[in-house]
Amino acid sequence: MQIRIDVGRCEGHGRCYDVAPGVFEPDDEGHAVLIDPSGAVAADQEATAAKAVRNCPERALSLDQ
Repeated sequence: MQIRIDVGRCEGHGRCYDVAPGVFEPDDEGHAVLIDPSGAVAADQEATAAKAVRNCPERALSLDQ
């Protein structure tokens, strides 16, 4: 599974790194960045990554299976 962040849409609400701290972390301005820059999501993080995508108010996150 791969996850992507549309940095142009991210407004730094922080829901993603609150929900999935093993996948996302905040940058210096509070915008989401991927812990693994390749976008790969570990199998044990897939459920929380999907929850983060569903909870993003800006729809800045997407998953590819």
